[in-house]
Amino acid sequence: MDVVLLAGRILFSALFLFSAIGHLTQADAMAGYARSKGVPFAKPATIASGIVLVVGGLSVLLGVYGEIGAALLFLFLVPTAIIMHNFWAETDPAAKMNTQISFNKDIALAGAALVLIWVFAQDPGLTITSSLL
Repeated sequence: MDVVLLAGRILFSALFLFSAIGHLTQADAMAGYARSKGVPFAKPATIASGIVLVVGGLSVLLGVYGEIGAALLFLFLVPTAIIMHNFWAETDPAAKMNTQISFNKDIALAGAALVLIWVFAQDPGLTITSSLL
């Protein structure tokens, strides 16, 4: 089962690491979108979120304080879902549907991050470092 968990960690982390690349290399464009959603200090927030995605993604992937990395990703995902994917504020049906899909994805990934926090805390042998929990 360790191989299954490792494969899951790789797939889970890949999403965040690829997303981090966009946050850091296309910060101006992503900040524009964040600004349109009312995010204050949109460019610094975009860069900071990119750093959180890198740190959290690598932590989960490599098993270096994996529960902390998963917690960082959880703390990124929930506010992102609420602020950036507020489908309830959309009036266009197509935009509402697309935004709700993104909201649901972020909430589901937040749930997976919570599961990873528990998994890492239960079995310290799954990580390079011991659990801090």
